[in-house]
Amino acid sequence: MVLAGGEGKRLAPLTLDRAKPAVPFGGMYRLIDFALSNLVNAGYRRIVVLTQYKSHSLDRHIATTWSLSPLLGNYIAPVPAQMRRGPRWFTGSADAIFQNFNLLYDEKPDHVCVFGADHVYRMDPRQMVQQHVESGAAVSVAALRVPIAQADQFGVIETGEDGRSIKAFREKPNDAIGLPDAPDQVFASMGNYVFTADALIDTVAEDAQDETSNHDVGGDIIPLLVSRGLAQVYDFSRNEVPGATDRDRGYWRDVGTIDAFYDAHMDLISVHPVFNLYNREWPILTWPEPLPPAKFVFAEEGRTGHALDSMVCQGVVISGAEVRRSVLSPGAHVHSYAQVEDSILMQGTQIGRNAVVRRAILDKNVRVEPGAELGVDPDADRERGLHVSAGGVVVVGKGQTLSAAVGAR
Repeated sequence: MVLAGGEGKRLAPLTLDRAKPAVPFGGMYRLIDFALSNLVNAGYRRIVVLTQYKSHSLDRHIATTWSLSPLLGNYIAPVPAQMRRGPRWFTGSADAIFQNFNLLYDEKPDHVCVFGADHVYRMDPRQMVQQHVESGAAVSVAALRVPIAQADQFGVIETGEDGRSIKAFREKPNDAIGLPDAPDQVFASMGNYVFTADALIDTVAEDAQDETSNHDVGGDIIPLLVSRGLAQVYDFSRNEVPGATDRDRGYWRDVGTIDAFYDAHMDLISVHPVFNLYNREWPILTWPEPLPPAKFVFAEEGRTGHALDSMVCQGVVISGAEVRRSVLSPGAHVHSYAQVEDSILMQGTQIGRNAVVRRAILDKNVRVEPGAELGVDPDADRERGLHVSAGGVVVVGKGQTLSAAVGAR
């Protein structure tokens, strides 16, 4: 079960018209492609994606990209809120599972992976499942090792002396206790769980009767099982992904804010990125739109189409323009004499002649008219009504036009 119902308010305006798991990432991917690739690469191919908010583009992406052959019983199916338990939407991730118990009753699994849909990482979940089965626990929680100084940013897992049993699950504590084998570190929950199916059904059903609960897997279900001594931690740092290097071992990013989203992209275009998109032994899968190869045209004095320290997808045309340290998604077009630096251009963006775009994120089909400037003066961008993040990244929402004279419209 992949939980894909989040609104992603902190990623607005990128989530004004789509669910967070459907947000494009890395030029040609969607955020949900990372979780689904990890499961499919591991051979887990009976997957339901529980959706809710603004799910149309997510549903369409799953239907287009992730249709598996049913011959051997494989499927990846989006499941919207169906009000099976009455006239109400999902009130939390645990309630989403509760309202879809029929999926578990139909499949009759022994164990269930419950994974989040909007993080960037590689993981071989088979190793986590194996540890879970051998442990006899009701639930195993995947966790990162992070410095204890960052404990107030995560849901923190405190273990027993064996380093595996969970004795406490605390949300953003200021007085976290270090790990037995590393006092300067704590375990931060990744939002990925493996449940014994019976325990999942029993605990979620019990939680559904608690009117004081928020019906959240991480906030309510896991603490309940921890209190009964039935939870164990899975140390993500020990996960061995085929083709991985020591540098990208344990990479996991929550790109839930504009600045985190931007920083993860800037890593991708660095000379030696931490996250290696080029690992062909454990590929991140998606559907490549049938577009022609990227094209760079004009080689005149002052008008040379080129891109440096950048990632350029299919269908991109850089026509006598300069692109530096940027990610250009399929179908983007940068016209003559324009400058694009430190930016993310999503699908179908158009950058007009002599325009300047710096430290910006442009959503799909944004048009920057000739001569317009974006990211040059953050105060001017705010006056235009554009979103500027705490880190100074300016964001233009889907389909907007940025004029040289009057700003966005």
